Amino acid sequence: YGYQTTAMADRTVLVDNNTWNNTHIATVGRAMASPEKKAWDQFRKLDVDYVFVIFGGLVGYSSDDINKFLWMVRIGGGVYGDIKERDYIGEGYYRIDEKASKTMLNTLMYKLSYYRFAEIVGRDGQDRVRGT
Repeated sequence: YGYQTTAMADRTVLVDNNTWNNTHIATVGRAMASPEKKAWDQFRKLDVDYVFVIFGGLVGYSSDDINKFLWMVRIGGGVYGDIKERDYIGEGYYRIDEKASKTMLNTLMYKLSYYRFAEIVGRDGQDRVRGT
């Protein structure tokens, strides 16, 4: 959706499906895999005003960003040694439920994806993609 964002919103996109610079992708992945304060510090250095995340848990859209997030972690970890995939794994699996790792639950990606989610679906509501 980088092309659409550029065309319709007149915004420059840092990473889209045509980005070939692995370090650039890794830098954005690192920010998304970081706790909120650290992530915003990293985005400010990139002169970012907005962060756009697609989340499908409300409507059942499974190609959302949190489903792709482990690839951001892997690419980021390939460039930045402080990102370790195992830190984002909970009980042996990539998960976002109550058994998710503390590191995962503190990432900007998780927080943006689930921001105010319980207010919309109710406390006992479910993410329609992941069934959690």
